[in-house]
Amino acid sequence: MKSKVLKENGEITWALIFDSGDEVMKNLQAFAREHQLSASHFTAIGAFSDLVLGYFNIEKKDYKRIPITEQVELLSMIGDIALDGDQPKVHAHVVVGKSDGSAWGGHLVEAHARPTLEVILVESPEHLRRRFDPRTGLALIDLAESARL
Repeated sequence: MKSKVLKENGEITWALIFDSGDEVMKNLQAFAREHQLSASHFTAIGAFSDLVLGYFNIEKKDYKRIPITEQVELLSMIGDIALDGDQPKVHAHVVVGKSDGSAWGGHLVEAHARPTLEVILVESPEHLRRRFDPRTGLALIDLAESARL
């Protein structure tokens, strides 16, 4: 993965370009740690050789894993990065298109870029913090907690 700062004016905007074979979520997480991101949002387009989607089952408080083992077009990827404890946590959702024109979507667990993935990421000068919610079993953004940083 390569990165370049596009703009700095309080917010910082990066272009992140993934090469074929790059694992997306691990690289995004490493980038977030390296740059100490704590309140970011991003969008992306490109394609994947394979991926695993997640569908959150609220009763089980766990993700059902949905593997897709074929080349797909990334039609849309949106996500955010917020602090979970003292570490940044990447949260992304995707919609992908298969060769028959069908679309599949969900929480992005893992994916490999092929031939590329183009991400535009914006970091805010503010901070966001996640806090575990026992009702859902998820670490959700807590705006009250974020204001105390």
